[in-house]
Order: sequence, then C-alpha cells, then structure tokens
Amino acid sequence: MTLAVDIRKRLGTFALDVRFEARQGLTALFGRSGAGKTSVINIIAGLVEPDDGHIAVNGSTIVDTARQLSLPMHRRRIGYVFQEGRLFPHLSVRQNLLYGRWFTGDRGTSADVDRIVGMLGLGLLLDRRPAGLSGGEKQRVAIGRALLSNPRLLLMDEPLASLDEARKQEILPYIERLRDSSDVPIVFVSHSVSEVARLATTIILLADGRVAAAGPVSEILQRLDLFPLTGRAEAGAIIDAAIEQHDAKSGLTILRSLAGAWYLPTLDMAPGSRIRIRVRARDVMLAKAAPQQISALNVFPGVVVDVSQRDGPIVDIKLDCSGDVVLARVTRLSLVKLGIAPGVRIHAVIKSVALDRRSLSGPWPDDQDGDAETIEA
Repeated sequence: MTLAVDIRKRLGTFALDVRFEARQGLTALFGRSGAGKTSVINIIAGLVEPDDGHIAVNGSTIVDTARQLSLPMHRRRIGYVFQEGRLFPHLSVRQNLLYGRWFTGDRGTSADVDRIVGMLGLGLLLDRRPAGLSGGEKQRVAIGRALLSNPRLLLMDEPLASLDEARKQEILPYIERLRDSSDVPIVFVSHSVSEVARLATTIILLADGRVAAAGPVSEILQRLDLFPLTGRAEAGAIIDAAIEQHDAKSGLTILRSLAGAWYLPTLDMAPGSRIRIRVRARDVMLAKAAPQQISALNVFPGVVVDVSQRDGPIVDIKLDCSGDVVLARVTRLSLVKLGIAPGVRIHAVIKSVALDRRSLSGPWPDDQDGDAETIEA
C-alpha cells in the first residue's frame, strides 16, 4: 500500500508545498509546531481542499485538482484518530467501536471485531462508557473505531499530545502492535522526537510548509545537519538489537547489535526478540582509550565520521561503531583535549541506567488486560 502526496495550499500567510510517498508501516510527519503537519493530513482526509495537487492511495486517485476531482470524505476510506478520542459519551465502548462499521455500511464479521479488540486490549472495556475510561483507554477505543471502518489508510494527529506521561507509556505498545501486525499504513503526526524514534518506520521532516528531509527514521534522526529541525535536546541514534540472554544473577538483559553486547536492566522479553534502542547523544561519553574499572557497562570502539560545526561550547559527534551509528555530545574543550576529528578512533561509553524502558521499542508483553498477545516487532 502506498500513499502519494503532492499538494499546495495557502493558509493566510502560510504556504504549504509538500511532496512525499508513504509506504507500509508507520510514516511520521514530524516537525515543530506550525510546520504544516496537521494541515497535510487534513487535506489527505478531505477536511481541507488543496489549491493545487494530487493524492493517490495505492494507485487510486482521491484528489486531482487538474481534473477537478476530489472524492468526498466517506468515499476515501481513510480512518482518522484525533488528539482527543472524540467518543460518543452516551454509547458504550462496544457501540463506539461498531459505529465506524455502521457509518461506512460495512458490517464485516465478528472475527474482525475480535481481532481488533484483542490487538488493542479492549476486552475488559466493552461495556463501559467513555466517562469511565482513562485518556489512554479512550485513544485505544478511538483507534479501534477507525480500524473497524475498514480504512485503507490510518491518519493519527498527535494522538498522544493530550495524555500525561503515564498514559503515553500505556498506549505506545498498542501503536507499536498496530504498526507491526496491521496491513493498514499509518501516517502519524508528532512533534516529539522520542515518539517518532520509537514508532516510526519512515519520517517526513517538515519545516515552514516544506519537506526538509525524508527517509528511514534511523537515517534522518542521526543527521547532524538536521538537529536544528529535529531538536538538539533529544537528539540521538537508533540501534537495532536482539536479546541474547538474561542474567538472573546480575538482573541484566544482554542484547547484541553490530556494535557489540549491550547490558540493560532486565527486560521481560524472550531471547531472540528484536528491539530498537534509542541512545541520546547527551548520554554518551567518549574515551580515547578503552576505559578500565568504570561502572558503565556499554563500551564500544568506533571511528569518528562527522563533527558538527555549530558555534558555542557544545559539539555533536557522529561515530561508526562496527556498522552502528552512535551520536555523542561533548564540550568543545573535550573535543580539543581528546583530539577528536573525522577518522579518529574513540570509544563510546553509555551507562546501562540511561537506557530505561522509555528508550526502547519492542514486543512488550501486555500486562493490563490479559487478552492481547505479544506481537514481534
């Protein structure tokens, strides 16, 4: 399934001019507030008409201004999840879920309902009203309702923005599960680098109504030249790893990536499970020689491949650690003292306690409802 977007729209003094393709998985429209993210998905959904452009889903045109073609919303077969759940307060969870099917005239099968209820962990909530749900539960119901409308594309407009940190951590595994087990492509709007790093397959980076960069999330977020747009404070690298074993004596889980062995506090996941580790640049120290007798357990030899050229006392450094990219943030004084420059061999040092569950993306077991299976990432 492919979404092809090529649109232009003037909104007051703001000019939107965007062209991109989104494929299977989760495509993040990422950028600062005011970059044009919500305007883009509102045009895709049919809530706003473009001044000029073309939109196609899996080769089927839904907008073509040159032909004066614009399918009405109900014929586009696009599910939309807003920042707030927007559930019907007088209906139960079950009735809210079934409303999407009823509205599109698609009755489907009970197996469809059971599959989505199981995937989103809604089994124990079906008879409740929205007033009795948490923010995270409401968003899960809203996602289920959108999926049961039989969409060929799912749009999510900052679905975590209105949630506190605890509720965000509750719903993130379900969005991961949806990304990995559903054949419906997802376009996910966010201005949070941590959400994008954890969830996205592909990232479309927007700035001032234009596409500044597009590609695999790990490649875009590690580009030093894009830090002014992706956010320096949370900048970091993404490591793909697999669980090798659990060490019950130390209470640690050992993972393996191209860089080598990673030691993290115990993860409740089976050996062989694949996981995505987000390593923030500010959590990485550098050592010219392999450090001895230090508390940090994650030490990886690497080669400097890039150094940021921005002014000020802080410098960002990009390392190649046997094929894994690691980013580090140090002072300019440390840069000079260690003689860091492209081609220099150095060691990246990361404390295990810096890599908590919020830094990880993987097939988390469901520990809330007891009716959702673990889905491999």
